[in-house]
Amino acid sequence: MNLVERAKNIILKPKEEWTVIDRENTSVITLTILYLIPFTLLLALAFFIKYGIFGISAAGAFINMGFKWAIIYFISSAVSIFISTLIINYISPNFGTLKNFSKIFNLFVYSLTPVFICSVFQIIPFIGFLSILGLYGLYVLYIGIKPMMKTPDDKVTTYFVVSLLVIIAVYFIISAILAFIIIGKTYSMPVMQ
Repeated sequence: MNLVERAKNIILKPKEEWTVIDRENTSVITLTILYLIPFTLLLALAFFIKYGIFGISAAGAFINMGFKWAIIYFISSAVSIFISTLIINYISPNFGTLKNFSKIFNLFVYSLTPVFICSVFQIIPFIGFLSILGLYGLYVLYIGIKPMMKTPDDKVTTYFVVSLLVIIAVYFIISAILAFIIIGKTYSMPVMQ
């Protein structure tokens, strides 16, 4: 799998790329090593630079705080995808949808590509707002449900909404727990953009 080519295709022609991805049998381990880890490292790097270099912190604690947020974003991004996949896989039959951990994992990881790429905008403070373009990942997720999960047409929207709510809830719970452990009880958690 070529990471750059896959990322380009999932952003520029997602409908066609989901058909290609569905025919592949990429294992969870392979996808994690070759795609998820590099992109979560990119996300962590962006937030390290944002909070460690450009961040506002007390008395020279920039690097320390940036490092802490980078760890939080790296771990919470990766772990929340696994936990969300477990939950959605468990409830998939309720939507007449294929119960397949690997396919759901592929769906979630690839649909987050725009979020991971747009996280780079966090590096430069005055254009950080452009990271909102990562919301394109919602569209990518939505159109990937039918080809990847074989969800009936009348349940695609419901499956999408439930999946999205699970992903968001799990991400924020894990991030809050990690922030509490790593930073302490006096933190203000930034939103993943």
